[in-house]
Amino acid sequence: MRTAPTSSLMVVFLRASPDWLKRVCPSLVLRTLRHTMSLDKKSEPFVENVVVAVQEEPDDFVLLKEENRKAAEQRLVRKLDMRLMPTVAVIYLMNYIDRVAITAARLEGLEADLGLTDVEYETVLAVLYASYSPAQIPSNMILGHISSPAFYIGACAVAWGVTSALTGVTKSFAGIVACRIFIGLPEAAFYPGSTYLLSRWYTNKELALRSAVLYVGLLISNAFSSVIYSGGNMQGTLGIAAWRWLFYIEGAITIFIGLLSMWLLPDFPHNTRWMSPAERRLVQARLAEDVGEADRDSTEVTIYDGFKLAIRDIKVWIFMFMSCAMSLGLSFVNFFPTLTKTLGYNTTDTLLMTAPPWVFASICCIINAWNCGKHIDRTGERYFHMASWWWLAILGYIISLATMSAGARYFSLFLMSSGFCGAALFLNWVSNTIPRPPAKRSVAMGLVNGIGNLGSVMGSCIWKAEWGPEYHQSMAIALCAFVLASSLGFVVRQMLIHENKRMEREELELTESGPRKRSGGKVSRSRKLSAIAGDSAA
Repeated sequence: MRTAPTSSLMVVFLRASPDWLKRVCPSLVLRTLRHTMSLDKKSEPFVENVVVAVQEEPDDFVLLKEENRKAAEQRLVRKLDMRLMPTVAVIYLMNYIDRVAITAARLEGLEADLGLTDVEYETVLAVLYASYSPAQIPSNMILGHISSPAFYIGACAVAWGVTSALTGVTKSFAGIVACRIFIGLPEAAFYPGSTYLLSRWYTNKELALRSAVLYVGLLISNAFSSVIYSGGNMQGTLGIAAWRWLFYIEGAITIFIGLLSMWLLPDFPHNTRWMSPAERRLVQARLAEDVGEADRDSTEVTIYDGFKLAIRDIKVWIFMFMSCAMSLGLSFVNFFPTLTKTLGYNTTDTLLMTAPPWVFASICCIINAWNCGKHIDRTGERYFHMASWWWLAILGYIISLATMSAGARYFSLFLMSSGFCGAALFLNWVSNTIPRPPAKRSVAMGLVNGIGNLGSVMGSCIWKAEWGPEYHQSMAIALCAFVLASSLGFVVRQMLIHENKRMEREELELTESGPRKRSGGKVSRSRKLSAIAGDSAA
């Protein structure tokens, strides 16, 4: 009579053990096996692996079963939407408020208190981007290779909150320049970093709407920060100027939100603390199915490999110039209260009137992203969901160039602000066009957004006070920038169409030359979904 192999006996024993025993004290099971079966030391690693496998296998894979999968995915996405999305949206709101608060502080007497000239004020605006833009590249390289993006992003939020609060104590041009430089460094981590983090959790179809929700934080900040400023009435409270209170209050709120976000934000799908092993495995499985491969870098891919892969891709370079032109076209945002004041109203009314255009832009942004996500599976079209809003902004510039009528100019501000609806999908397009490996995607997003913000540096210099109140020269430059961005986007669109046709030909050749592998069609389809699908989409 043959004796059952030792390994089989171990598995039988472990599966027969009560669940509570295996879960609560696996070491007891191990000792029992060792004693009853006279196991030697060499068998111990095997036993420990069996214990772990028996413990985790049912829980890890239960959500991947066909009967559980659909409901489990819905619960998972809802869990992310309720925890991840509100957190990043609120952080982005504070990120942008802290960055552009100086435009409202200007109306509250910052220039007069610090004795700034027009050139010095423009320098204060531009110098932030001198640190903000280049810092995004190493920041995203770091983010792709650390284990806790939640702590990293939260710590950066605390850092820029502290710096923002310190802006309120400055008493000279040199002091406020120093604050602006140091606020740009930690703020650089957030937008490209959070967009990259979203791409590690959501599928291509889900990402467009979530990216727009994130971007709405920026638009809402433009709307309600001005409303808050108009109703604060803090001038002279405790002998402190209103613009100083503005920085103190915003900085304190940002510090609190940054600390809270360290707990609220997830890390990566394989190591997030507040998800069960089964949920983590489900996230990894759905992302792998979405693109046709696991969404993790191999151990051979280093942070420098990602950088080299990104800079060798011509599409990354086109995206960088496109982003720069887009930022220049949208640079009016830093002067929005100033542009609104040209309508002829007092400071309080001016600040209140800045809100409606941004509320309009927020609504349009969500609708546009929802529509884009709805059509991605069928057409893969992204370009026109971005460029059409830039064309509306161009129309807004044309109206402002043609008349000084208060009504027409105010209407043009609505059209100009709608240009951000296209910008909301831009980095998402970059992420989906350059999906793998994640190290390359992370660096590419940092490069595109970082270099692109040089457009904001240029933009801070084109809205000169001596060109007001018409600002014809400024608007003409911004209009041309949007034309360039639209043209470069069309070039990328055509490149992606060409690549998709090439992939279809390769797939057809493989099909005709031999048996088609089961995974082949899915990988090709996913690759196309990462950029465009079909001849008529991009």
